[in-house]
Amino acid sequence: MKAALLSMLISSRNLSPHPASCSFSWLRPKSLPNSPSTIPLIPSKSLSRLRLNHRKPHTAHFSSTMASSYKPEEARVPPALPLPSPPVNKFKIGLCQLSVTADKERNIAHARKAIEQAAAQGAKLVLLPEIWNGPYSNDSFPVFAEDIDAGGDASPSTAMLSEVAERLRITIVGGSISERSGDQLYNTCCVFGTDGKLKAKHRKIHLFDIDIPGKITFIESKTLTAGQTPTIVDTEVGRIGIGICYDIRFQELAMIYGARGAHLICYPGAFNMTTGPLHWELLQRARATDNQLYVATCSPARDAGAGYVAWGHSTLVGPFGEVLATTEHEEAIIIAEVDYSLLELRRTNLPLLKQRRGDLYQLVDVQRSKLK
Repeated sequence: MKAALLSMLISSRNLSPHPASCSFSWLRPKSLPNSPSTIPLIPSKSLSRLRLNHRKPHTAHFSSTMASSYKPEEARVPPALPLPSPPVNKFKIGLCQLSVTADKERNIAHARKAIEQAAAQGAKLVLLPEIWNGPYSNDSFPVFAEDIDAGGDASPSTAMLSEVAERLRITIVGGSISERSGDQLYNTCCVFGTDGKLKAKHRKIHLFDIDIPGKITFIESKTLTAGQTPTIVDTEVGRIGIGICYDIRFQELAMIYGARGAHLICYPGAFNMTTGPLHWELLQRARATDNQLYVATCSPARDAGAGYVAWGHSTLVGPFGEVLATTEHEEAIIIAEVDYSLLELRRTNLPLLKQRRGDLYQLVDVQRSKLK
């Protein structure tokens, strides 16, 4: 009997969207030349290790009989979509690792300035941290919550994101904020297009309920409600899947995004001082390697005096699992280049799509299956 991994996917729907002095350190991959015009994709220290893979790819010859018996196309139900042609092949991404305070107006103004600085450095896609407009705590979620659907004065954080995205003609994956909808609270990420319109809204699917005695205990479900809809959205910089922090631990979600043709998965997140050193980079590289796509993460900067202390280390990972750009725990803006031509190259180097064993296992995309 074939084992089935069950998950859901619902395509994002278009929704109508209804600013403090700061300084940032500008960071690029540590081993890359500090060129103001372009940022090479692969750190120089990785070039020797990967040099052979940059030769002109040749087509591997697989036994058609073997491929037929393995039924790789049946490993995804429905079958995986082909990787779409991206609207751009190369672009710069900005990861804004921000300090967060209990002053909401200051946080909004601070984020605005960071986005503007990233765009001034050429970023066409800007990613913000998880819960960037207020402290990360169950006590703060209700206080800082906004009615995103109402927009305007009811949601000053998203109103700022919409205005900046349109004015600068960039795509913004707006980290996450606490959202109030009726009597429910959600941890929500909003994606804004270059026209300033809300293209997608992702509510954190997997709530952060953990207990590591003597280290950390946090129960998001005390105040927050879990989202029900995985989110993948076509933007001016490619097809992007969205997850928030704890969502990154669940490979099924990333696998579904891969099967839906994602070029990139963005995870705003705030890992802590216990799990951060062990799992943060590991999980990013795993999601990117397994699905042969880009993964970008953005954390708040660390505040050792906060009730919840973030690990930091916002990162961009390439489709071979290589760390392309990262930082430490201080406030920073990372500018790095995404090159989508590497997606096809890596999928030629390692033709996993043709080697899956649909005769032994399947990932079932429940929503797509229902729509058939």
